[in-house]
Amino acid sequence: MRNFEEVIKFAKERGPKTISVACCQDKEVLLAVDMATKSGIANAILVGDIEKTNEIAKDLNIDLTGYEMIDEKDLAEASLKAVELVSSGKADMVMKGLVDTSIILKAVLNKEVGLRTGKVLSHVAVFDIEGYDRLFFVTDSAMCLDPDLQTKKEIIENAVGVAHSLDLSEPKVACLCAKEKVNPKMPDTVDAKELEDMCKNGEIKDCVVGGPFALDNAVSEEAAKHKGMVHPVAGKADILICPDIEAGNILYKSISYFAKSKSAGVIVGAKAPVILTSRADNEDTKLNSIALGVLMAAKQSK
Repeated sequence: MRNFEEVIKFAKERGPKTISVACCQDKEVLLAVDMATKSGIANAILVGDIEKTNEIAKDLNIDLTGYEMIDEKDLAEASLKAVELVSSGKADMVMKGLVDTSIILKAVLNKEVGLRTGKVLSHVAVFDIEGYDRLFFVTDSAMCLDPDLQTKKEIIENAVGVAHSLDLSEPKVACLCAKEKVNPKMPDTVDAKELEDMCKNGEIKDCVVGGPFALDNAVSEEAAKHKGMVHPVAGKADILICPDIEAGNILYKSISYFAKSKSAGVIVGAKAPVILTSRADNEDTKLNSIALGVLMAAKQSK
């Protein structure tokens, strides 16, 4: 899948899946859920302040008839209930509504009804950028602060799983650094080379990992050719692994604000997709994220 039109098309074919929306009293979330429902991508269970939700829906001319709705005004309790619906099998994924990320993640990690797997939780953003013939997977811009080598390995594995859900059988993974040569004084370049070797040794599977790469020679074949780089990932990367959350967050927001792009975001590493977007994201980004979650849930169900 090379753009979000294709992502939504295949989500329609492989859905619908059921979303559990935590703290559903949010304009953009309701618009996205309404679009997803009408297009046949997903069904939804709305958990939160139902009075406020109904007021918002009325203003937006959204008909909530037929939705299952659970009234829970407390944000933490609503998040916990939404997660419980997934862990009990009533829903296939959980979506963040009008609630802080820390609250929804606490519910996801709840020992009794949460979605723990023992794996690292990481954020994967997917970008459809004008002028490129493929989607880009960017990680991690929201979860892992300063990942060590093992954490970076799991971040790669999480992102590869998302890419597989979009039918990318052997994604090319670029470990981004400030330069494309190993420098002992730059620990992230050392990690990048080790991650490449781990892939060659079979410790990281179903992808091709390369590193270190600077951003230009990871995404541009012309830049890679100029540097004389012949690695199979050079200029052809699908997945961009950032060295830490600072780099990841800056790259994410740079693409969002400086490029003509469409995006989606999800937390990976739990038992089910956790659709997590910014409060500032519009309904299209949220719809794209739902479609991404549907494809991931469809892949997991197989």
